[in-house]
Amino acid sequence: MSEVTEKKKVLFVCLGNSCRSQMAEGFARALGADVVEPASCGLAPAPSVSRMTRQVMGERGIDLSGHYPKSLGEVPLGDFDVVVNMSGMMLPVDLDSRLLHWDVTDPMGGPKELYDAVADRIRGLVEGLIEDLRSRA
Repeated sequence: MSEVTEKKKVLFVCLGNSCRSQMAEGFARALGADVVEPASCGLAPAPSVSRMTRQVMGERGIDLSGHYPKSLGEVPLGDFDVVVNMSGMMLPVDLDSRLLHWDVTDPMGGPKELYDAVADRIRGLVEGLIEDLRSRA
């Protein structure tokens, strides 16, 4: 009989919730469904998820069609076990969660090659986080 592990709630934060944090949420949902319950938001949400973000993630087998940008105020911060900040800024809230800072370039407005590189970097970071969470389970 296998032991049931409680999933860790992880919030990914960037500036617009249009590129980086959406990519991270998508990878976490696809690769770590056994240990992660992911969400994402932005400090200044864009009107929509970037078309290029949707494209590069789709090429990696991850559909973001149901995703939309959310603000920090739209997520229940106290509910998260881990908050991953990719915004490059200090978060304007006090958190009881484990806070991680990932230095990831914002690809917004850049060429597809930049989006591809950012997606691959985020995938590696998410895989590392998932491995860490599994080892703590």
